[in-house]
Amino acid sequence: MSWYAEHARDLPWRRPEATPWAIMVSEFMLQQTPVQRVREPWQAWLERWPTPHSLAAASPGDAVRAWGRLGYPRRALRLHQAAQMITQDFDGRVPEDRESLLSLPGVGSYTAAAIRSFAYGRREIVLDTNVRRVLARIGFGIAFPAPPTTTQERLLAEELAPEQAQRAARWAIASMELGALVCRARNPLCDVCPVQDFCAWRQAGNPPWTGAPRRGQAYQGTDRQCRGALLALLRSSDDPVEDHQLTAAWHDVAQRKRALTSLVTDGLVVPVGSGWSLPS
Repeated sequence: MSWYAEHARDLPWRRPEATPWAIMVSEFMLQQTPVQRVREPWQAWLERWPTPHSLAAASPGDAVRAWGRLGYPRRALRLHQAAQMITQDFDGRVPEDRESLLSLPGVGSYTAAAIRSFAYGRREIVLDTNVRRVLARIGFGIAFPAPPTTTQERLLAEELAPEQAQRAARWAIASMELGALVCRARNPLCDVCPVQDFCAWRQAGNPPWTGAPRRGQAYQGTDRQCRGALLALLRSSDDPVEDHQLTAAWHDVAQRKRALTSLVTDGLVVPVGSGWSLPS
């Protein structure tokens, strides 16, 4: 935590003036998305919709359009649905208790823990990819954590977290930042790590990973890229988009039809007359 006080990045959703809603928006946007891609969309989103009520009053299509190229656009629909539920059921205030948070669309156990910790200063075990990597190296002497979270991992996280709630919240964000900036997946900066003397992986000589190969997700030529191309076209148009326009956006007929069907199933696209549009 002393290291964090000196080296933490100045991220707007971490500033004292950030509201629970602003923090919740950041957590939705940061899912599987790097910080550098989130800064500007987050700022634009909060300027346009500074409260859950303001987003709830907009159309879901507006939310999808504003999501831009952040990827995984279903998050925009879930955030819009959550804003509606917060407005209707929680008097426009992001709930603080875990059960209520988990009732919101798009909020799972990690996001609920993160909101309770970062927005409300609660003692929560917040296990994102960066924290899990720190725990794997410091506590178990391995380069990367196993794909599913283990009981031993949770027990170690519980043991390390301070008992006092505000200190535990500080610890949660500090350990996350350590994983992002120092205990990195590639080329970790062990020589400047503030806890290198306590790190089992460091003491073992940084043994290489011997588990299953760690592969990044492919994107080029995938259905996900095709979905993105179709959505980009729909976001750019105020009028319904005709089939021949979709053909120009993606030439593979079978893949285009498959991607369009999945977008309709997800509620991201709706048929309008002889064309297609974002949901109104």
